[in-house]
Amino acid sequence: MLEKLFELSSRKTDVKTEVIAGITTFMTMAYILFVNPSILGAAGMDKNAVLLATAIGAGVVSIMMGVFVNYPIALAPGMGLNAFYAFSVVIGMGVSWQVALGAVFISGLIFILLTVTQVRQLLVEGMPNSLKHAITVGIGLFITIIGLKISGIMSIRLSLIPPTLEKIVAAKGNGTPLYFESMIEMGQLAHPEVLLAVFGLILLAVMMARNVKGSILIGIFTTTIIGILMGIVKIPAGFSPVAIPDFSNNAFLALDIMGALNMGLMAIVFTFTFVELFDTMGTLVGTAAKAGLMDKKGKFPGIGKAMLVDATGVSLGAMLGTSTITAYVESAAGVGAGGRTGLTAVVCGVLFLLALFFTPLAGLIPDAATAPALIIVGALMIESIRHIDFGDLTEGIPAFLTIVMMPFTYSIANGISAGLVMYPLLKLVTGRGREVHWIVYILAVLVVFRFVFLAE
Repeated sequence: MLEKLFELSSRKTDVKTEVIAGITTFMTMAYILFVNPSILGAAGMDKNAVLLATAIGAGVVSIMMGVFVNYPIALAPGMGLNAFYAFSVVIGMGVSWQVALGAVFISGLIFILLTVTQVRQLLVEGMPNSLKHAITVGIGLFITIIGLKISGIMSIRLSLIPPTLEKIVAAKGNGTPLYFESMIEMGQLAHPEVLLAVFGLILLAVMMARNVKGSILIGIFTTTIIGILMGIVKIPAGFSPVAIPDFSNNAFLALDIMGALNMGLMAIVFTFTFVELFDTMGTLVGTAAKAGLMDKKGKFPGIGKAMLVDATGVSLGAMLGTSTITAYVESAAGVGAGGRTGLTAVVCGVLFLLALFFTPLAGLIPDAATAPALIIVGALMIESIRHIDFGDLTEGIPAFLTIVMMPFTYSIANGISAGLVMYPLLKLVTGRGREVHWIVYILAVLVVFRFVFLAE
């Protein structure tokens, strides 16, 4: 049955590999179960209600992606989008969280419309192959940055002048330092957590180099065990791996759609739509390409269904009580572990649902254990750079900007936006405008419009 449903043989994989890949993806994504309630809790939402919505939403939509699309891509409430929801919309604009959820729901309906009318699929088809490969590379660097940050191997030092400090305090910790007030530097390697992450990175690299099956998952578990022995991972007194979730306290169907329409939040809806559009497109393209799902013409069979599941997930998440559910870049960790079919996403989704009952157990896995997996997967995704012709600057410069803007502005959408503007511009000024698909010109105009007139 699994062979027929997921086409395991034709994609050169097996059940064991897919299960390991699904567990690996879940391990690298499980942090969202604890981070999302914290972020949305700052917006006045009940943390338990957000935890329920996060686990159920991620579980159901990931299973949908696996069963209906057969892609090894898992979904969950998106980082960045949840911060925009909480700090920019609810806290910054004074919009109630119920109305903000209504705006998220509406953006999901827009996605469904764009998908059914084939517009989103057209966007992927019109994307130049050089930018598709650049997206894969950029996402690799992006998740490497995430891994380096949460491991502590990389740190960001702040030295705020009084006016900046006052602004950030007034905004309840949300603000942007001036360029000279922050600096990226090496973390404290003597710190036990950082040492554990370095150990995990070396262990994982050695196993990957020796082609050990399930290296990423073995690395995560081994590093966690070492962390327990070192005293870094604390097992609470009276610890029980099982906890019964509290379903009585939820935010199911608490969204206010009419409130969002009456308040004229279309600029916010557009921002949700814009960021999600490019984030999802980047994640789907980059991860699916790494999984070998892109054909020789640069097309992805099933991309339309994948986008429909993603769009449905946005509105479903809002109904459950969480911000935008989107395809997760950490899915690349599962692909790196050998995941090639939707069985990977199904396993990950089932684990999210089970996590409702095993939250204490999932909470034992430290960042130092999952971070090395993200760093190594970043290295695997860099391989796509060899398909980009940097000798042709009309291809190379847009690809370069796509690659570097993702990690250094901490946004997949920003990287794609930069490439989409620069690509048609350079083709036009060199007299090669006919090489550009017409949809790219429209996207370039939309990108400029968004950043000029709807800047956050």
